[in-house]
Amino acid sequence: MTREDIVKKVNGLLSEEFEVEETLFTPEANVRETLSLDSLSLVDLVAIIQQTYKIKIPVADLKGIQTFANLYDYIESHLPQNGQ
Repeated sequence: MTREDIVKKVNGLLSEEFEVEETLFTPEANVRETLSLDSLSLVDLVAIIQQTYKIKIPVADLKGIQTFANLYDYIESHLPQNGQ
């Protein structure tokens, strides 16, 4: 799966789930602000990513995921086919 595939899929999933226009999902945009996430909807976001990509996102790792670029990087670096 390429980075472009990840970006397209994540943006589509999050746009649909949180009813936010995909054009707002720029790499430097803040995920929580763009999606208007509270603590409960943040759990939803994590569940969507974990279920879609079969990866675990520990709570401690969430602090490092501020922007959409951080989110894409995290997913890309934790995908099973990357040898992990």
